[in-house]
Amino acid sequence: MRASLIQIAVDPDESVNSRRDRVASLVSDQRGADLVVLPELWPVGAFAYTAFADEAEPLRGPTHDLMAKAAADAGVWLHAGSFVERADDGTLYNTSLVFTPEGERAAAYRKIHRFGFDKGEAVMMGAGEDLVTVALPQTTLGLATCYDLRFPELFRGLVDAGAQTLVIPAGWPERRRAHWTLLAQARAVENQAYVLAVGTAGTHAGVEQAGHSIAVDPWGEVLAEAGAGEEVLTVEFDPAGVTATREQFPALKDRRLGLAPPSSGR
Repeated sequence: MRASLIQIAVDPDESVNSRRDRVASLVSDQRGADLVVLPELWPVGAFAYTAFADEAEPLRGPTHDLMAKAAADAGVWLHAGSFVERADDGTLYNTSLVFTPEGERAAAYRKIHRFGFDKGEAVMMGAGEDLVTVALPQTTLGLATCYDLRFPELFRGLVDAGAQTLVIPAGWPERRRAHWTLLAQARAVENQAYVLAVGTAGTHAGVEQAGHSIAVDPWGEVLAEAGAGEEVLTVEFDPAGVTATREQFPALKDRRLGLAPPSSGR
């Protein structure tokens, strides 16, 4: 299986409309890939909080329609990264979209864990509530976004739902790049799954981005890693490697669930 991870540079001097058109062209150029993945909030920038409300779109808005067409033009499964969605009730969400090679929307995922603690995304956006998987002919994707990477229980839930390839678009800052690599490998090892983690490049809202998109196999080995700038990272992997790893080293069956909380010691 061939995946193209498109690490987009988010330049504040480039308009959202221009970037949409440019990214659509990049996706359309990926004919021959099976799966294309874009980063988190690439239309506006993950840290450009002040632009979220102005650039928010309905689920089926300009980003949706351009990405659907690009997927069909290339004949690829497309994880279109995420954008700022404005729901019918006015709530903003950090929403990812997946399209089939025919340009049909296969799934939408609203980010569950919002970053920012008491500011930014954490207070401006609603939290998603649903785990989302997508069955491709070759593998089943489990969807997560950026800060979700720090919460292993989410990925356990995705694996329990059948996920074999964990796809994580992000806008991860350079100052915590070591965590990005470490956590991507950890999620692969503990879930015996492939991880495709795609970040942004450049600097937006004053925050330097980590770049370094990464593909990791079920043993935690790095298959490919991008640099710091805009780049299309292409990786070939065998989805059957998940089944082989889980059979060779069947650690997942030894999970013990529902353990009682610790006693008070009395």
